[in-house]
Amino acid sequence: MAQPIDTNCMTLTRYVITEQRSRKDATGELTTLLNALQTAIKAVSSAVRKAGIARLYGVSGSTNVQGEEVKKLDVLANDLFINMLKSSYTTCLLVSEENETVIEVETERQGKYIVCFDPLDGSSNIDCLVSIGSIFAIYKKDHNNAPAINDALQPGRKIVAAGYALYGSATMIVLSAGGGPVNGFLLDPAIGEFVLTDPDMRIKSRGKIYSINEGYESQWDEAVKKYVNAKKHPTTGKSYGARYVGSMVADVHRTLKYGGIFMYPATKDAPNGKLRLMYEGNPMAYIIEKAGGLATTGHIPILDHQPTKIHERVPVFLGSRDDVQELIDCYQNNEKIIILNIWSISFHPSHQCSKVTTC
Repeated sequence: MAQPIDTNCMTLTRYVITEQRSRKDATGELTTLLNALQTAIKAVSSAVRKAGIARLYGVSGSTNVQGEEVKKLDVLANDLFINMLKSSYTTCLLVSEENETVIEVETERQGKYIVCFDPLDGSSNIDCLVSIGSIFAIYKKDHNNAPAINDALQPGRKIVAAGYALYGSATMIVLSAGGGPVNGFLLDPAIGEFVLTDPDMRIKSRGKIYSINEGYESQWDEAVKKYVNAKKHPTTGKSYGARYVGSMVADVHRTLKYGGIFMYPATKDAPNGKLRLMYEGNPMAYIIEKAGGLATTGHIPILDHQPTKIHERVPVFLGSRDDVQELIDCYQNNEKIIILNIWSISFHPSHQCSKVTTC
């Protein structure tokens, strides 16, 4: 007869302590920080579950730095993350989607880590009960001087740990820390702990699903149009299925579990993309790459992009390695066509230059 309770389960707390013990140079500061994050996520999960009863639905009456309406749960989640991270004594700078400027932790509470986070991603879906989530990336300050905004403007390759929490049919944290594997921890409400249920998560090399908001098709560039059309009308094999929730955490989590590609491209109205690099693009790209996939802006890996401001936006394409590589190939082929067209126009016999020019 199966035991009703696992008396030796691997909880998230136990996991990070075990990882800390395996590293001789570990100070325990990252362990403390990750435990503070999971406490904040538990509190947000509880608030999400009882939002209707506690009258937390609806807007708060303000807008955030992005010009978006702020929901009541947005404000609560942001306060929870900030308070938990400050009180952990492990952080020096915080970057939140909800705050226009970087948040500097009080000197007496400062540690060596920088956390960039979206406290409640997909909040426009709160009132209709669609899955939402939290996203975070952790960096290290590499000097002993007072922290400054430039310490937060690090490329994704320097991430120490990153992950997301999904508030869906259950609450799950997906995390990769210290260059280790991607692990999924499911919240067991009976004991109030995140339990390891999905060890060493790996994304398929190819999937059968593409995820994009097709309502903006008229504003996509040619490479994205050609790629999506090829998925819908392949010359061989079956068409890909289309799945789009509109909540990044939910869409990326499905992509991680089932394979395929998630796309949020630049448009004519948003030529730099819509998703924010530091607390959406980078942490999700980090997770996908650690799970064996690819993440790109269409031109360079997302993790190689050097941020210049804390709320910088980028196009995001991530998922199964083969699927994303096909998208990259579409961009490269499109660029070759553009170059050839420019060359043919510049050197056409009818095009004459009377003097030395840049033709």
